[in-house]
Amino acid sequence: MCSALALGAAGPAAAGSAPPPEPLPRTAAEMLRPVSPPAARQADREHGNPGPADLGTFTIADGDGLETARTSRPLAPGVELGSYDRLESDTWLRVDTISVDLTRGTRVDYLHPGKVAARQTVSRMAAEHDPGPGRRTVAAVNGDFFDINQTGAPSGIALHDGRLVNSPAPGRNRAVGVGPGDAGRVLQLYFEGTLTLPAGTRPLAALNAADVPANGVGAYNAQWGEADRALTVDGARRAAEVAVADGKVTAAAGPPGKGPVPPGATVLVGRDAGADALTALAVGDPVGWEYRPRAATGEVPRTAIGAGELLVLDGEPVDHEGGGNNPAAPRTAVGFSRDGAVMRILTVDGRQADSGGVTLTELGLMMRREGAHNAVNLDGGGSSTLVAREPGSDTMRVENSPSDGTERPVPNGLALTAPDGSGELRGYRVGTAMDPGAAPTADPVRGGHPERVFPGLTRRLTAAGYDETYGPAEGAPHWYARNPLAGRAGPDGVFTARHSGSTDVIARRGSARGVIRLTVLGELDRIRPSVRRVGLADAQASGRFGVLGLDAHGTSAPVEPSDVRLDYDRSLFDIAPDAEGFTVRARTAEPVAGRVTATVAGRSTVVAVTVGLAAHQVASFDDAGRWTFTAARASGSVAPTADGRTGTGLDMAYDFTQSTATRAAYAHPPAQIPVDGQPQSFGLWVKGDGNGAWPTLHLKDQAGSDQLLRGPYVTWTGWRHVEFAVPAGVSYPLRVHRVYLAETAATRSYRGRVVFDELTAMVPPPVALPAGPVHRDPLVGTAAKTASRDWRFAVLSDAQFVARSPDSQAVAQARRTLREIRAARPDFVVVNGDLVDEGSPADLAFARTVLEEELGGGPPWYYVPGNHEVMGGGIDDFVAEFGPARRTFDHKGTRFITLDTSSLGLRGGGLAQIRELRAQLDAAAADPRVGSVLVVQHVPPRDPTPQQGSRLADRKEAALLEGWLSAFRLSTGKGAAFVGAHVGTFHAERVDGVPYLVNGNSAKTPSTPADEGGFTGWSLVGVDRVSPAEQAVARHLPWTGGPDWVTVQARAHVDGLTLDAPASVPAGTGAPVTAVVRQGQGPGAREVPARFPVSTDWSGSPHLYVGDPARARPWHVAAYDPSTGRLTGLRPGTAVLAVTVNGTRTESRVTVAASPASYASSASHVPPASYASSASHVPPASYASSASCVWSAESASHPLRAPCARPGGGPGDATATAPRPVTPAGLAGRGVEGISGSG
Repeated sequence: MCSALALGAAGPAAAGSAPPPEPLPRTAAEMLRPVSPPAARQADREHGNPGPADLGTFTIADGDGLETARTSRPLAPGVELGSYDRLESDTWLRVDTISVDLTRGTRVDYLHPGKVAARQTVSRMAAEHDPGPGRRTVAAVNGDFFDINQTGAPSGIALHDGRLVNSPAPGRNRAVGVGPGDAGRVLQLYFEGTLTLPAGTRPLAALNAADVPANGVGAYNAQWGEADRALTVDGARRAAEVAVADGKVTAAAGPPGKGPVPPGATVLVGRDAGADALTALAVGDPVGWEYRPRAATGEVPRTAIGAGELLVLDGEPVDHEGGGNNPAAPRTAVGFSRDGAVMRILTVDGRQADSGGVTLTELGLMMRREGAHNAVNLDGGGSSTLVAREPGSDTMRVENSPSDGTERPVPNGLALTAPDGSGELRGYRVGTAMDPGAAPTADPVRGGHPERVFPGLTRRLTAAGYDETYGPAEGAPHWYARNPLAGRAGPDGVFTARHSGSTDVIARRGSARGVIRLTVLGELDRIRPSVRRVGLADAQASGRFGVLGLDAHGTSAPVEPSDVRLDYDRSLFDIAPDAEGFTVRARTAEPVAGRVTATVAGRSTVVAVTVGLAAHQVASFDDAGRWTFTAARASGSVAPTADGRTGTGLDMAYDFTQSTATRAAYAHPPAQIPVDGQPQSFGLWVKGDGNGAWPTLHLKDQAGSDQLLRGPYVTWTGWRHVEFAVPAGVSYPLRVHRVYLAETAATRSYRGRVVFDELTAMVPPPVALPAGPVHRDPLVGTAAKTASRDWRFAVLSDAQFVARSPDSQAVAQARRTLREIRAARPDFVVVNGDLVDEGSPADLAFARTVLEEELGGGPPWYYVPGNHEVMGGGIDDFVAEFGPARRTFDHKGTRFITLDTSSLGLRGGGLAQIRELRAQLDAAAADPRVGSVLVVQHVPPRDPTPQQGSRLADRKEAALLEGWLSAFRLSTGKGAAFVGAHVGTFHAERVDGVPYLVNGNSAKTPSTPADEGGFTGWSLVGVDRVSPAEQAVARHLPWTGGPDWVTVQARAHVDGLTLDAPASVPAGTGAPVTAVVRQGQGPGAREVPARFPVSTDWSGSPHLYVGDPARARPWHVAAYDPSTGRLTGLRPGTAVLAVTVNGTRTESRVTVAASPASYASSASHVPPASYASSASHVPPASYASSASCVWSAESASHPLRAPCARPGGGPGDATATAPRPVTPAGLAGRGVEGISGSG
């Protein structure tokens, strides 16, 4: 393929003087359609419900690419629409095809807006097309190339019902023709005409054509339209026109005119010698003409339209390499089978992140693959448009994605019409009222999952009745669910979910039926809005939001608006529900702000709504002389200039020729500039130099974290206003840290100069959003839980050191991490990228030295490349030093697949890498020795930070990876997990039941606040073998999120650990307890709360219970609940509370004082009579004499039988009796260790 999408993703935000973060790609648009078929409209063909085939993770390796998704539906008897996605080596393709059996009654009509020189969108022309008595229009496609800049008339010939509409331009004789029989063909069509003048005959060169040929005369009648006829002779030395009616000249020759030609009249337009002939005519002179179309061979078709290049000739694709019009672009093509009985129409989207487009050569290969024996290229680019109806409807919808972002008006096209049916109901097309493409989603690409629903909630369904031709048919259906345990369908088509599972919901009336498959997920765990802020520019504007639900395993579904309760100030806003969510409008013209609380089944979320925006000046650059310059792998300067847009500006000169790694030129204000309010965007005037450097506005948020706002590449010269959008979820207030330019491409080297001026912020009225709840994914567990797994491996990443500084802090921290890992004795170590910073051969050799010095003789290690391993060039240096950039290996029942994302994408490692991933997943699914799969790559599919920059930039790649992993888990019941890095923070979450770990930095400064995963450290991953029995349970009960097979101990570096607990607490009351990890020394030390995502083990003496106080036993004097962070006094006595992080432990003694009033009134704390005579409620001897057991959340219901690690490894087992001895120094001589829990 020739049109590659630029690959890349933004890396972790830079901190301090760190090198610039990796940028987003030059093509950064979101994807335009889901990577897999919209399952809510899947049909069960067994029951006659036409629609997309249920292909799941359908993937076909074909030629150079992979077909990753395909849907199809009938349009009429013998007419089928198909849509599919292809992943090529350098781009995605989104393709739509129509197959037409011309022998089954479908007719192909010429489609136009009524006038030759008029233009209209294909969808409107199709809607207004008259198909003739007893027929309906079922689909349409754009047609011929046209004079886009002048008349708008088509370039080629056009025939409508055998009548000539317009003649072709010289040399544009190739055409697509259909008829007069039930066959089509690619042919040559010519225009032949004779003009009879008093002086004799001469050729009539054109009819309603965009251009009059040299020295010729063209005829224009009422069919032409209103375009200026002078444009048809543009460039002529002499031009003239005469008007003719009833065979006589009615107006003497004059300049070509404009405006419509009256009915019954004809205007003759001449160029040069043709003009001379017309000038000789006088009013009243007789004039006659005749013309006809002529086919090179065979009969003249009934319908014909001009066409471009041949794509397939006699079954062989045509090679256009080296020719014109061959760049990758959006395309439209038409072809026919050998006998002409089958017509093939194909469109390929292009110039989009979703689809890069194809060359003519590639288009020919695709048409041949579709079965065309002969095929031609029609108008492409922004003109490519395909529309079609759905079964049970006459309404046309656009099936492809026009590259202009909307339909382009065009002069003509081809319409497919089919015979009317009987109107008798034969079936239903069943779908959700909520459009999957517009539904709220958690996926990386647009498109939600309304085919899923939560227990207790509803899903609105629709049923469009159709007859034997798939045309509309009346008849209200009766609804029922095949599996009533999953839910019931009401008479209005509303499905109410009951229990987790799946069911077919069927619409039926007599023998007519249609079906949709719905999945009832696990219980609703949390909800979130599709957008956190709705900003209305003024009272006339409107905004939208929807509500998305997730279960405990990260599987999402949109929530019906009818299931949502909204609470808001109705004097400020009007909020109306629709199929996918809510539309918000202001009720006042004044700037206002408010909050909308959405509640679903007891779960709530908040949306901020603001009306009005005010421009606030942030920097005028009048103080440009006080700004300073720094650079990363570059040089330059800043200085004031009188050449600002309004007064003084900031002139920046830069030199990006000194390195092939990422370069940046920074402009720093005298001090960070505070920004008032909660701006939605910033604006900056930039006088560009056209070099294509990337501007970034670098902000600091309330927590001091970096927020990098990216602008468009500076490809212009002169002044342009650049807008920088503020991402949702930032922590206000903001401060301007610096403005900079960056270049990331190793192949781009240049010097330049730009000027900055007038930095402003667009600020809405302020509104505070509450902090959202932190979802603590159980993937991050305690040291005890991780140790209870069968075996363990370690992960470190993102040290980013360089060989020229072997004694740097980054190297010291990397060595420290490796020593901690070696002491933990994992089975092996994964270095998940960015161990080095600049990727030079010296850096890579030094990395090997560090690894061998610290791990030599210890665990084996695998090095997965990150983007900094190739900062200085390609992957070759890494491969020479460390071997293959990707690997697959099995270890104790788990298949590890490591991938190369050093280019910040999957395809950067070659399409073969994606093929290998698919092949390995398929092999693992079939291999009984493999119970789980773990994919490791540096760049994760998602970035948990507000910037969303440090992730796979190709969101369709991200969706593909996530879809493959979730489908693997669902179809096999085996474990699937992912380990990434790159973001600069520790994070864990689940997507469709698959756990994802983002490993944080081992040395480089983190990118997020310390309480949001922004600490340094590493991860120890505990893994269990997944048994066949566990696989069967997970396969048959997928909503349970199983299997449970992996735990991560996120091991923060600990330079100090403090525990803040009360020395005493009255019985019956509680108090907060906190623990803090210190990283570093001195006033700049990082303080990290010892809670998620830091793995924290809580333990205590025998009289302290760790867990829910309601589960404490009579001998416990106090209980500490890690989930709430509160210590509760139960009865008088003394206990010890201890906390351990990464092997460092501290403790605090707590005395529970008597509190007669509270103690006596608390029935739950009154000990049984049998304990009243016990001196101190000492635990049973069997308990007191045992060594400690590993505590985990699932053991809370068995406080005396916490799961213990089995000797020899294996999953924790509540029935296990062999304890794992624990003898921490801090409790030596105190008795036994208490139960431990996770913070």
